[in-house]
Amino acid sequence: MTIKQLANILRGVVGFGGDLVFDRSKPDGSPRKIMDISLLSKLGWSASMPLIEGLALSYADFKRRIS
Repeated sequence: MTIKQLANILRGVVGFGGDLVFDRSKPDGSPRKIMDISLLSKLGWSASMPLIEGLALSYADFKRRIS
């Protein structure tokens, strides 16, 4: 998943209606890091919910705590 893809998911979760602007003249972050989760899978671990649902729950909890 790219930073742009994640930013667009977060934009939807928080309800941001504006445009996202990426400054391509700046470094694009750390080099790509690839993880192998095969060992975790062999141990029986798997994500308990989709990323979007987890982000939405986290954001709802954040809003509840700051209000």
